Amino acid sequence: MTLSRIVIDTNVLIAGLRSRQGCSNRLLSLLAEDRFQTVISAPLIFEYEDMALRQIDCLTYTKDEIREIIDFICQVATPTAIFYLWRPYLKDPKDDLVLEAAVAGQADTIVTFNLRDFRGIERFGLQAQTPRTFLKEIEQ
Repeated sequence: MTLSRIVIDTNVLIAGLRSRQGCSNRLLSLLAEDRFQTVISAPLIFEYEDMALRQIDCLTYTKDEIREIIDFICQVATPTAIFYLWRPYLKDPKDDLVLEAAVAGQADTIVTFNLRDFRGIERFGLQAQTPRTFLKEIEQ
């Protein structure tokens, strides 16, 4: 069985850090298991950290804990280098960071709450799914 290769959108990471309940946190808790493979890029990791630290007051973690979580993601995810920028392809340049990681890392799914923001990614052989939909798929 081939594992799904996913890229986690920043909004899913932030939702998982805001609440220890729900599908986003569940997805983050499964990162070290062999149910799926997560793809990251350096620009995406910087985006994760920047957004998390800017929203620190809304999160259930301290700055040090957030940095440990980001380090953990770096340890368990598959890093990918981006040699070709697809910008501008999507409306939001920060979404392009996610798309570029997904394309370069040969992912098949972008896990996001903003499905509309990723319209047209089918051209790259990708699909966008919410955390709930993705978890249902892998937990069957």
